[in-house]
Amino acid sequence: MAKVLVLKSSILGDYSQSAKLIDHLQQHWQGQGAEVTVRDLAAQPLPVLDGEIAMGLRGGDELSPRQQEVLALSDELVAELKAHDTLVIAAPMYNFSIPTQLKNWIDLVARAGVTFTYTETGPKGLVEGKRAVLVTTRGGVHKNGASDHVVPYLKTVLGFIGIDEVETVYGEALNMGPEANEQGISQAKQSIEQLVA
Repeated sequence: MAKVLVLKSSILGDYSQSAKLIDHLQQHWQGQGAEVTVRDLAAQPLPVLDGEIAMGLRGGDELSPRQQEVLALSDELVAELKAHDTLVIAAPMYNFSIPTQLKNWIDLVARAGVTFTYTETGPKGLVEGKRAVLVTTRGGVHKNGASDHVVPYLKTVLGFIGIDEVETVYGEALNMGPEANEQGISQAKQSIEQLVA
């Protein structure tokens, strides 16, 4: 049975376009018998990386209570990622980039010696044998353009930790009028259905 980890990151709750697409994807995957775990990074926000947390993520014997708590949370997030076959990331575009809530997850998961390491030939990802699906929504049209700092960034981060098989579903032009919104959502749902077929 396939195990799928879904990360939601929209701050818009019931108004979220990316969440609606994720729900569509989730229904199709569950219909095929997949086990789906959902982590809502907006509803249950993670701590923001600061100096104390960054030092604590290195481990050691003399950690503050806060450092110990965040290190345990980071270990939990990494174990959750490694326990699933497929990672699905809902990544709406906010001001040309990803939501802060998603960046917080990345900062707690991308850890030297845990999800990547440095070798004589360069960095090597340690999260291998996984597949990722990016579901990105945006008000305008940015696919493959210089203004898209969502997909290229996420592909770089995922590749850095060892996830090289990445597929992307785009929901674009969603704020360019009702007709464009409907078309953008429809095309994204078609992409999802092809992806999980």
